[in-house]
Amino acid sequence: MNYVETRLAKLSRGGDRRAFAELVELYKDKLYHLAYRMLNQSHEAEDIVQETFLRVYTNLHRYDETQKFSTWIYRIATNLCIDRLRKRKPNYSLDAEMPEGEGADWYSLLPSDQATPESEVVLSEMQEHIRAAIDTLPEKYKSVVILRYLHDMSLQEIGDVLGMPVTTVKTRVHRGREFLRKKLEPEYGNQLF
Repeated sequence: MNYVETRLAKLSRGGDRRAFAELVELYKDKLYHLAYRMLNQSHEAEDIVQETFLRVYTNLHRYDETQKFSTWIYRIATNLCIDRLRKRKPNYSLDAEMPEGEGADWYSLLPSDQATPESEVVLSEMQEHIRAAIDTLPEKYKSVVILRYLHDMSLQEIGDVLGMPVTTVKTRVHRGREFLRKKLEPEYGNQLF
């Protein structure tokens, strides 16, 4: 339990604007990366971050101090992303925005023997294919895969964020990985999994 965040939430609830600004500073980048990875559009990710903080601010009285603040704020952001995905038509574009360095956590898991220019090009192409494959994941698998592999959350934390049993999370992570494996296996074989 992060007592600093709980204390900041209490102070914010009491009207301390500096405390709320500290919460914003602590979470704005994390929430942006979460939203960007789920929505794959920077302007939508920025909208989600703003909406998340607006909801946090207006609902601070509902925050249960016995729970982790991070779980509460991630739940709000994830639900907003899921709502946004439900409202939009499926759009699996290979030309979607992909800033350099985005998703480095996931891609650092890829093996690399040498850092030659050729291997860098291969790795970059592989990263783009993984991004595109993640974008095509069904909605219910996409959120758990992103939280598990890009935000390095435990199954329990994902269950808390999404409000579902750990067994369901485990099943969805497994099925999401299988979906990605089937999608990427023809090109990469067993290199990734």
